[in-house]
Amino acid sequence: MDVYEAIRSRRSIRAYKSDTVPREALDRILEAARLAPSARNRQEWRFIVVTDKQKIAELAEAANGQSFVAEAPVVLAFCATRMHVMGCGVDAGVVDTSIPLSYVTLAAVAEGLGTCWLGAFKQDRVRQLLGIPEEVLVVGVTPLGYPAKSPAPTSRKSVEEVVSFEGW
Repeated sequence: MDVYEAIRSRRSIRAYKSDTVPREALDRILEAARLAPSARNRQEWRFIVVTDKQKIAELAEAANGQSFVAEAPVVLAFCATRMHVMGCGVDAGVVDTSIPLSYVTLAAVAEGLGTCWLGAFKQDRVRQLLGIPEEVLVVGVTPLGYPAKSPAPTSRKSVEEVVSFEGW
């Protein structure tokens, strides 16, 4: 599958089969995350892989009770290990950690797996559950597994509505 097909095929999966994710597929997905670009190539991130069912159930609760998270055989947490403002005024930690999470969502599709990027979670609770230091920011969490069902494509704005050339 090429990257454009993965982009077109990606969905936010909210129902997972209990099938185990093969270690080889997980390794390829994590390698995609590892290869993501970062500001000044600092790679100031940490990716946490969770497969323990009890811990996943607790993460589902920490994710504002989103029960579908507990269906997935794997949950990944993406953490920014250092926060600093880039010259453009934007925080590099959040941006840099979002890039590998984006890569993971696409690599998962290529492996026949699904994800759902979660921003609705209790930061302190996720930190506590995963032993993450207080100075580290959890940027995103995603379940990872085989989709039990895949939703139809959602409507998207047209290119004309989101793209302009040479200025606003």
